[in-house]
Amino acid sequence: MPTIVVEVMPKAELLDPAGKAVAGALARLGHTSFTNVRIGKRFELTVEGPVTDATLAQAQTIAEEILSNQVIEDVTAVFEAK
Repeated sequence: MPTIVVEVMPKAELLDPAGKAVAGALARLGHTSFTNVRIGKRFELTVEGPVTDATLAQAQTIAEEILSNQVIEDVTAVFEAK
């Protein structure tokens, strides 16, 4: 069965404490090439039948209304997994 992936990230202007903690850990472990880390969420929605433009539009609506908090998060991607 096909799968639709929804990715949600904290809004860029908001502090990401978990991402900041990971960035600090990377630096302490010697991985100094990475200066910033942002941590988000990934949802996988299994679909009955083919993924159509209408299905993707419905997934976008679900992402905005249910899967994310639009005050502090942005839906960054909605796509069919390959």
